[in-house]
Amino acid sequence: MGPKATKIKQIGALKMASLPVPLSHVSFFFFLFVVSSFAGDPYVFYDWTVSYITASPLGDKQQVIGINRQFPGPILNVTTNWNVVVNVKNDLDEPLLFTWNGIQHRKNSWQDGVSGTNCPIPAGWNWTYEFQVKDQIGSFFYFPSLNFQRAAGGYGGIIINNRAVIPLPFGMPDGDINIFISDWYTKSHKGLRKDVENGVDLGVPDGILINGYGPYRYDSTLVKDGIVYQIINVEPGKTYRFRVHNVGISTSLNFRIQNHNLLLVETEGSYTVQQNYSNMDIHVGQSYSFLVTMDQNASTDYYIVASPRFVNSSDWSKVNGVAVLHYSNSQGPASGPLPSLNDYDTYFSMNQARSIRWNVSAGAARPNPQGSFKYGDITVTDVYVILNRPVELIDGKQRTTLNGISYLPPSTPLKLAQQFKIPGVYKLDFPNKLMNRPPKLDTSVINGTFKGFMEIIFQNNDTTVQSYHLDGYAFFVVGMDFGVWTENSRSTYNKWDGVARSTTQVFPGAWTAILVSLDNAGIWNLRAQNLDSWYLGQETYISVVNPEVDQSEVLLPENSIYCGILSSLQKDQAQRVNFSRATSISGSSKTVFIMLIIALIGHSFR
Repeated sequence: MGPKATKIKQIGALKMASLPVPLSHVSFFFFLFVVSSFAGDPYVFYDWTVSYITASPLGDKQQVIGINRQFPGPILNVTTNWNVVVNVKNDLDEPLLFTWNGIQHRKNSWQDGVSGTNCPIPAGWNWTYEFQVKDQIGSFFYFPSLNFQRAAGGYGGIIINNRAVIPLPFGMPDGDINIFISDWYTKSHKGLRKDVENGVDLGVPDGILINGYGPYRYDSTLVKDGIVYQIINVEPGKTYRFRVHNVGISTSLNFRIQNHNLLLVETEGSYTVQQNYSNMDIHVGQSYSFLVTMDQNASTDYYIVASPRFVNSSDWSKVNGVAVLHYSNSQGPASGPLPSLNDYDTYFSMNQARSIRWNVSAGAARPNPQGSFKYGDITVTDVYVILNRPVELIDGKQRTTLNGISYLPPSTPLKLAQQFKIPGVYKLDFPNKLMNRPPKLDTSVINGTFKGFMEIIFQNNDTTVQSYHLDGYAFFVVGMDFGVWTENSRSTYNKWDGVARSTTQVFPGAWTAILVSLDNAGIWNLRAQNLDSWYLGQETYISVVNPEVDQSEVLLPENSIYCGILSSLQKDQAQRVNFSRATSISGSSKTVFIMLIIALIGHSFR
């Protein structure tokens, strides 16, 4: 499982899993500690209990999924190359897995937390994830990957900070603010998934949430009284880094802050060319970082808005997420109309997406500049044109497809079947284009070439924006346009500074092209981020096998859960990491640690 925790020799630091706060505010229930090793990278430990809690995001009580009774869940705040250990206790009434959106899990797809790599954590069990954020920086999020559970919450942020030796390509912000925007339904996730199975469209959401809260009452005719809303407190003249994630299930959202510019600096682990935007379309599963300077006169508070995009029904105009940006010297509450936006302008949105460029001169996880990997000079080895279509009836069930195949998850995860050489669980025959045959249910997987260079074109024949995500990698978004992709479309590709990210949007009646270097051995999920499309079959996996024995590839974890064909190997309870035994700390280090705890407690009572 990578560097073992038993190698740890010395206590290094005690940090909160969020923004720096005065020690008097430290809650020891949620603290994390980092243990440094002379020989290895630091470890950080989290203990999570996942359960249903009661919340009222839109004013009426409903059941949501909380982590340690928080909704949204805690922030994982780590630094490049740290090892992350998350012990998850499943107190839901159904199986659970967490996936770490954008975390690459180098040579370790065992920790990816999707049905193709992991058996689910049964209700009442706990299981421990252990992974390294190897050679990554940036803004990401995690969420539950099974059973439509993301529609009930269970999500939270991941921050991977630069190592001290790698400077930021901008001045150090005065604060770090996480923003989670999402469409939201008051119907339970179980009810929603049943609707989707029965061919019932999700329809207009009941609201748009910002950080789990409903809208500020900007319009008394549209927003009922009594809804709790998010207030972001800021100081005039200071600059804050806003990390904004669309954690919703199906709706593209436009994010904007009244009278403030959004200086884009990073998206999903890549520093970007720094450009000002008045607003940004953020599609399902995408993450962005903006620097926002508090340069207004604070005559009133300001609106923070997340509103639906590309919808033309009057019902949607009533659905806006609204929070409040509050300067410490504000002279009154926010009022008046929300900052305006053309709700159905896909051309504007596509041009905006094309304008996002990779900062090829900035260092990130390593000292060399991002642009030192000249992806435009690499010869493509495999080409896949992946076509999606609207929901259709297959074998009497409502299903979605990619290239005419609706993915059928096997009872035995693909990665376990590969490990134990079990035949017949999946086939390495996913077609590289739409075949002239009826759509079908199948467990068909892409056979990737290790260290090959793959071109994937997503062609969207649906009527809504879809976004697609690839686990295990950052890919280069090199082109997008309306119409049907052809070989001639390559002449429009950006082969110099196309941004590297893990989730890209594909507009209706349009295509998006990506390039990805398959240097990360494992089995990796390629999926629609729109939850209804994903749940009904719009996914596959890319199998990337190193033909040589690789001593650095992570072996089968000792605490693996077994299911399907391998169920007989499973013990009554999955092994958990015992934090009290996970560190081999010398007597002198223990003394230092105890003295540190005593000092912190003493400080907190001053």
